[in-house]
Amino acid sequence: MTEIPLQNLLIALAVTTGAGLATGLGSLLVFASKKPNARLLAFGLAFAGGAMVYVSLAEILNKSVASYTLAYGDRMGFTWGTLSFLAGVLLIVTIDRLVPNPHERLEVDDPYFRQHNRDYVKRVGLLTAIAITAHNFPEGLATFFATLEDPAVGMPLAFAIAIHNIPEGIAIAVPVYFATNNKAYAFVACLLSGLAEPIGAIIGYVLLRPYLSDAVFGGVFGFIAGVMVFLALDELLPAAKRYAKGHETVYGLVTGMAALAISLVLFKW
Repeated sequence: MTEIPLQNLLIALAVTTGAGLATGLGSLLVFASKKPNARLLAFGLAFAGGAMVYVSLAEILNKSVASYTLAYGDRMGFTWGTLSFLAGVLLIVTIDRLVPNPHERLEVDDPYFRQHNRDYVKRVGLLTAIAITAHNFPEGLATFFATLEDPAVGMPLAFAIAIHNIPEGIAIAVPVYFATNNKAYAFVACLLSGLAEPIGAIIGYVLLRPYLSDAVFGGVFGFIAGVMVFLALDELLPAAKRYAKGHETVYGLVTGMAALAISLVLFKW
């Protein structure tokens, strides 16, 4: 493999960092509003889910197969690409089993938080932050490598992940803010969790850099596709359905897919 230009690395890292720090926007929403717009939230979550599923299956998985094909030929390329996709699903399922990702309600006046003491709520906030941070590592790796290989794929994916990170920021900020009554603590907690994405990208790149090849890129992209599809189906769409009042989930899903598809077409021009 040819040496990757420093400029490409910096762009990929900047895009990944921006997507990760979207968790900070979630905390700002907590401070600004007592009741987030549930229908808009449902649409946004479903939009991100649709975009992530589309780009994973239509672009990233194909890149995995193409990279493996360059290394092993058509038949084994398709086989290894498919196995890498399934391995990515298995990886994120394992992480989810070991460190369950909490799905707290997002209303900042939820009685759950008012009925418990500050120490307990503080512990809830800490566990929430740890769980979300653990799930952010593979997301950062996905955004970084997708942008590094093709910005036309990586940047729309980063946008979808950024939307996904906003409610995660809310889930962290709510218990921290109510336990400490300190906006700065809640905001910093959200940012630190979001920084797990560029940190995960850096660690992944440093570990894989000596071994970069067509086969390694094929494995990385297959893993990314599997992880992204699972996250969309397990987290984004159920959360969107929970906050929907009507058809916001399916409208957001279809709109997200359409927007991603159109953006990929425009990038080709």
